[in-house]
Amino acid sequence: MSATIKRIAINVGFGYSPGLNTVITGAVLAANELGWEVVGIRDGFEGVLFRDRYPKGGLLPLTPQGMETLDPSGNILGTAVRNDPFHVRTITAESLVEEVDRSDDLLETLRVEGIDAVISIVGLQGLSILYKLHRKGLKTVCIPRSVENDIAATALSFGFNSTLSFVTELLDRAKQAAQSSHQIGVVEVLGEHSGWLALQAGIAVCADAVLIPEIPYDLQKVAAKLQDKFRAGRSHGLVIVAEGAVSVDPEAVVASANPLKASLSPLASDYQGSHVIQRSGYAAQTVAFQLQRLIEQETYPLVLGNLIKGGTPTAVDRQLGLGYGAGAVRALNAGQTGVMVNFQPSNLNFVPLVEAINKIRTVPADSEFVQIARSLGICLGG
Repeated sequence: MSATIKRIAINVGFGYSPGLNTVITGAVLAANELGWEVVGIRDGFEGVLFRDRYPKGGLLPLTPQGMETLDPSGNILGTAVRNDPFHVRTITAESLVEEVDRSDDLLETLRVEGIDAVISIVGLQGLSILYKLHRKGLKTVCIPRSVENDIAATALSFGFNSTLSFVTELLDRAKQAAQSSHQIGVVEVLGEHSGWLALQAGIAVCADAVLIPEIPYDLQKVAAKLQDKFRAGRSHGLVIVAEGAVSVDPEAVVASANPLKASLSPLASDYQGSHVIQRSGYAAQTVAFQLQRLIEQETYPLVLGNLIKGGTPTAVDRQLGLGYGAGAVRALNAGQTGVMVNFQPSNLNFVPLVEAINKIRTVPADSEFVQIARSLGICLGG
């Protein structure tokens, strides 16, 4: 295949993580060594599907010289706005909004542009989209990117280490605020299905409790842990909760209901109301509200949300990003396509996309990190 490749494109899927430029740089430098031309697709696949939106077209030439002055913290290409070529929103002649399959248009434009293969920096949803495009004939290699480290087919997704470092810094500040105000801080971090970010950050700051999706929590246990520390002279607490954490008590959500809603309906809850679409903040509010009732000490919920996706990439992510980018080029040069670059310390390998899609990397019950947390006296709620 290396003899047939002359021009490749780089595409960044939906979502942001710090340091995406380092992955792009790794791919461009490695491709240059092989004599390949590289272009970047702006804003995911929108630069191909909606080229008229861009004054200079949706493709951006990428050269080694351009990489020298590139800010490693940024993303020169932009990211997709949830753009799935199989479900593209369009306006019909009757002014109705409908979704159409434009995957064939995408593949035809890439062919006309002389693009022989595409390297995509994507998360879980993007892996599924690229797998379907690969089945339709696209030569592609994917690079796993996730600030939650929830892609099962790799030990470390790009962006996780930087996010973990930033979250740890913010948790240190939350802990100091809780200590000075004599309150219990309940901090919500990303992690809808996977608790790696909450667990590892919680260990780093020696939190009092960490609640993750994999272990349904009993707040009575968390409250008991905090009360033991209060009786020993402590006046503050820090609880980390992943946004996907769930209680063992199916009635727990009712306790967080808005009083007015509850008076109108016994089934009213914040989840059914203000958080029914956007879950951000729901876990922190629920846990903080219930803990305050159990301990009778003031709590304050804090939501880090997408704030943690910014900042400067760590040295680990810079190296990993360059390695992932170069590894994707190496895979194409070796004749591999329809694969994802897989990092299993200390090796970069390649796994078929069919083995990477629809699988979430969750925290095992016997994980070393779970054992470390329990050894440090961190309550996991279960």
